[in-house]
Amino acid sequence: MSHRPFPGRRSVLRGSLAASAALTLPTALGSAPAFALSGRPKAGWGVQTGDVTCDSGLVWVRSDRPARMIVETSATESFRGARRWHGPLLGADTDFTGTTRLRGLPSGEQIHYRVLLADPDDPRRTGEPVTGTFRTASARRRDGVRFVWSGDLAGQGWGINPDFGGYRIYNAMAALDPDFFICSGDNIYADGPISASVTLPDGSTWRNITTEEKSKVAETLAEFRGNFRYNLLDDNLKRFNAQVPSIIQWDDHEVTNNWYPGEILGDTRYTEKNVDVLAARARQAFSEYYPISTLRRPDGRVYRVVNHGPLLDVFVLDMRTYRNANSTDDQPTDAQGILGAEQLKWLKRELSRSRAVWKVIASDMPLGLVVPDTGDGKPNVEAVAQGDPGAPLGRELQIAELLRFIKHRRITGTVWLTADVHYTSAQHYQPSRAAFTDFEPFWEFVSGPLNAGAFPANTLDNTFGPERVFIKAPTTANVSPAGGYQFFGEVDIDGDSGELTVRLRESDGTVLFTQVLQPGRVGQ
Repeated sequence: MSHRPFPGRRSVLRGSLAASAALTLPTALGSAPAFALSGRPKAGWGVQTGDVTCDSGLVWVRSDRPARMIVETSATESFRGARRWHGPLLGADTDFTGTTRLRGLPSGEQIHYRVLLADPDDPRRTGEPVTGTFRTASARRRDGVRFVWSGDLAGQGWGINPDFGGYRIYNAMAALDPDFFICSGDNIYADGPISASVTLPDGSTWRNITTEEKSKVAETLAEFRGNFRYNLLDDNLKRFNAQVPSIIQWDDHEVTNNWYPGEILGDTRYTEKNVDVLAARARQAFSEYYPISTLRRPDGRVYRVVNHGPLLDVFVLDMRTYRNANSTDDQPTDAQGILGAEQLKWLKRELSRSRAVWKVIASDMPLGLVVPDTGDGKPNVEAVAQGDPGAPLGRELQIAELLRFIKHRRITGTVWLTADVHYTSAQHYQPSRAAFTDFEPFWEFVSGPLNAGAFPANTLDNTFGPERVFIKAPTTANVSPAGGYQFFGEVDIDGDSGELTVRLRESDGTVLFTQVLQPGRVGQ
């Protein structure tokens, strides 16, 4: 492999807010104080970078009070000859968060950066810098690409447990020195309150750090913001954020379980029943807490393509915002589907334009795994497959159209990555096994959760002919992180041969399954 050798980048997070040893944190920590202007602004929530390309990237920070965001970048940790970027004024309208876009960066280089927060009334008064680093995508194919992916964080009541080491899976991912991380959705569980303790099957106790905002389902903007802040109480995640850029997508739990536009909730925990209202508040908090290149556009969309040099384009889908209502999903026509007509048109256009060797489709839901939605007592479908092994119906029609397009346009190197189902598996889709046959074979890899309950395997739907080549999943529902079954995936693209290697890993980094794919094939 010609990818950059280990060891990985140095941990450079300084001045971060240590996770409290206490299990209950005061509300004041989760919101800006009553403007104690005698001090200097502090960035206790760390830094993040996102959507990094060959020459650009986004840097994120949160202040504890009104402040001007300033970013300095350098080729060295000494910051000699640093370049300065003036960012936004951070205030209450964005929960004191802000993002600065860096442009004109050198490709394939390690960028060191530090964020300073300046007093708006006296720019000379700045807080202690918070530092980070990231690597821009290389314009040279020979450098190769390595990244990791997973999803599902703090779900089913399993939060930050200091006794367990917190979100320790992030340390294993960082040890691989990835160029970036894809979070495939469910970055938070806005519908999942976290209690101080949970009794485990063996009689022991799982202890959570708790906050007021995580004591109930999120309904207000402040509560959604508090859900995103909760994860940043974990030092492992903050260190990871300061070292590894992210590509973030969302799924249902950023709002509420299995939601779709226009839904009216029957859940008695909610006083606000209109999902569209909840989704708007969740989207605002989501846009405030992650550096995402498209969210500041007028349409505020999550779906996008992130170009990562000649070897890789990442197509980030949004299977939540534009979907039709969850139903039995057996209708013979379906123009809206799970992507919506406009997103499907965009995806086909961008896939056909891509000249990258590999085209990773980051999907927030699996294709051939039956994911039910029985929340209202009906046998509704939450994802794409509905369990009928015959010709495409419902949302499958849209996926069939896309797979047919990939085949007939001779689009090479497509690989599907997802999370959502809380176990890890590899599925190979083959037309010779399928009811719908007008497509080329391809792979779908599933990983996760990062820190959430693990669940048994979902059944397969034979419409697109999936074969489960590998799986690791528990036999009982909602296994805690202490019980294992926490996973992430790694993708390593060799710069010389162009081979793409997928490794499915456990939370400590142990490799469970490896698949090597060859470049230049339609589908894959």
